[in-house]
Amino acid sequence: MPSDRVLQLCQDTNTVSSIWAKDTTKVPDKIIQQLYSGHAQGNAKAFRQPASEEAQNKALKCGRWGPSTPSPLFLQAFTDALNCLEADPMSGVVSPPLMGSHGTMPLTVIAPLADVIRHCANLIVRAERQVFFITCAWSPSIAQRLVHDALLELSRRSVARGKHVQVNLMYDGMSMAHLNHSHNVVSCDKYTSKAIGLPGPQDIPNVDLTVVSLHKLPLGTLHAKFCVVDGKVAAIMSNNMQDNDNLEMMTHVEGPIVDSVYDTAVITWNQACKSEKKQPASEDGLPVDNGQNLPPTKATMNGTIAREKEPKLPECSTYDQDVEAELVRMREKYSHSESESNLQVVNRQLNICAKEKIDLTGPEIPEGDEFRAYISTATSQPVPMAMVSRRPYAYFGSKDECVPQNEAWLSLIRNAKQSIFIQTPDLNAAPLLPAMASALKRGVEVVYYVCFGYNDLGEMIPGQGGTNEQAAISLINSLPRDGPERDLLHIYNYVAKDQDHPIHHRFKTRSCHIKLLIADGCVGIQGSGNQDTQSWFHSQEVNIMVDSREICQKWREAIDRNQNTGRFGRVAKDGIWRDQQGNPGAGYSGNPGFLGGLVKGTIGMVLKAEGLGGF
Repeated sequence: MPSDRVLQLCQDTNTVSSIWAKDTTKVPDKIIQQLYSGHAQGNAKAFRQPASEEAQNKALKCGRWGPSTPSPLFLQAFTDALNCLEADPMSGVVSPPLMGSHGTMPLTVIAPLADVIRHCANLIVRAERQVFFITCAWSPSIAQRLVHDALLELSRRSVARGKHVQVNLMYDGMSMAHLNHSHNVVSCDKYTSKAIGLPGPQDIPNVDLTVVSLHKLPLGTLHAKFCVVDGKVAAIMSNNMQDNDNLEMMTHVEGPIVDSVYDTAVITWNQACKSEKKQPASEDGLPVDNGQNLPPTKATMNGTIAREKEPKLPECSTYDQDVEAELVRMREKYSHSESESNLQVVNRQLNICAKEKIDLTGPEIPEGDEFRAYISTATSQPVPMAMVSRRPYAYFGSKDECVPQNEAWLSLIRNAKQSIFIQTPDLNAAPLLPAMASALKRGVEVVYYVCFGYNDLGEMIPGQGGTNEQAAISLINSLPRDGPERDLLHIYNYVAKDQDHPIHHRFKTRSCHIKLLIADGCVGIQGSGNQDTQSWFHSQEVNIMVDSREICQKWREAIDRNQNTGRFGRVAKDGIWRDQQGNPGAGYSGNPGFLGGLVKGTIGMVLKAEGLGGF
């Protein structure tokens, strides 16, 4: 139960971003010391207690919930997440008064990379004052080019308006430079090079671009992926900025919750900079006049001419005015034509960013079941939301377990009464498996989707939790052999919408990178956090918890609509997916044992550090 001290922290009127807005020459770390030095003295685990109405009532006082009263399940998860503030008020990378809030979610994207970043590009070009764009891996790709071109278009609009826009872009970069400082400003020469591929100052007048790389050596990865525009709208993403074969997920949020995401951006950025005073998200929305009809400027015309020889991006010159227009365009994009069936359209779209193109093997997609990349998740009124994230932890071991992300996940699993659904690239975190086993023993149905072979080499190394198959076997073996628990457990390997079987991640053709947990069909957590050792104990993650049966139902329906996992991906009783002849899927690596796992895992960790593995 939250202590009186945590209640006081959450009811304070000052936040890191509110103080920073008054003087952006201050480094946010200094503001954190000003607000919270001396507060970190409790033990979060000591406050972990069984669910209670008393604890939920206290948590109710720790957030700004808007017109809806949060459900007991949501409030209990929020209560358990708040306990982490005893040990560190910044454990969730957000000022305590902004951890619990409310907002709307007009759009969810469940799609390949290009479609996710196309929405980000639309948000960027509409900016009037400031953009924060924070991600993990960055490399030349369709996603990178979409952002590059969006900055050119933003410059064109801002020049015509006579206004400057500040763009703060950050990615994870592990190098020797990070030995001295976790944050390193990237020089113009470097970020305009082919390795990064961003426009230079001469190409984007009136756009003040700053690029920073962040990594806390050795293991404190910046794994968060999110974007905030003008402090009015935010996108919480699962994807990196590199070409791959992943199905990804993004949520677009508006309203007071954006103040919370913005606060997280300021804390993560941790740089002094110049900007106009941010207007709270609760006071108005994005500008209606976004400058889309303004004439091109000389600089942006030069930038366009310089890029004419490059291959054209999908819809590279199209920017939509609003979410409604995007929904219409995306529905048309995935619709069949005289020359292509629904299945052929999906196959072509899923091949765009994949390094290896493959033919379709799945059954034809009937009318009414088409792939829907953009899903309206608008509700009639704002719903309770909370930031349940985690700070980066650089050191080896599992000491840094009690963070809002982990406590919220565990709380939902611990207190669910009917069902738990998880989709994640890999699932092997040590605290998670016994929690799931306990839920099954309470009679709760557990369904989880993972990606076949995702980062197997990295997960094999001792201490990383093992492959998805190893974790599944461990979970199954922890359940009574003849009890009802095994019948309540449903494990699936991801199957793409155009396929009829899982494909091992090593083939780089069809993978899934979605991170989602839904409890009892009414409370969901979406964001960047995987259910693996790295995300649980080391990486900085950003996730949003939503209290809405309507949104969770739409998420769940879209998950199964946009993939064939539920139809073809069920693993056998031994935890391994097998074909009709009983053979494991191509690429299955088996159990390598301790020494084999050490050798293969070391290779995998090197590949992951080089950006070739599975973040």
